[in-house]
Amino acid sequence: MYPFLALAGALGLLSVGFGAFSEHALQPRVDAESFRYLMTAIRYNQVHAVVLLALSLGLAAPIASDTWRRLRLAAWLMFAGTVLFSVSIYLSVMLGIPALTYFTPVGGVTLMLAWAAIIWAGWSAAR
Repeated sequence: MYPFLALAGALGLLSVGFGAFSEHALQPRVDAESFRYLMTAIRYNQVHAVVLLALSLGLAAPIASDTWRRLRLAAWLMFAGTVLFSVSIYLSVMLGIPALTYFTPVGGVTLMLAWAAIIWAGWSAAR
């Protein structure tokens, strides 16, 4: 499904751009622990951008409608979870607002639900 291809590209672009910004502009201005949080957010952003890319390609394949719907659910959850998880950390460190990290665990749970939806799609398609 093409919107997910574009969203995967946007997440990939965000991860590379924010990675460069973090290394060159933020690292000298933040403490080591905050920088470690940024690196975790960037890693999650990169990994899940690639997973969303794979899901978008899977959605373009000729698959059963039930499997397609489950993969689409997984893709939406993957996108939302990545944004909530990574962007909450990016903004928290960049703006110095620790309360923004309250969204981080919501993003983590959303990512776990996305992975569960992938399991559900695979399990039900194999039946």
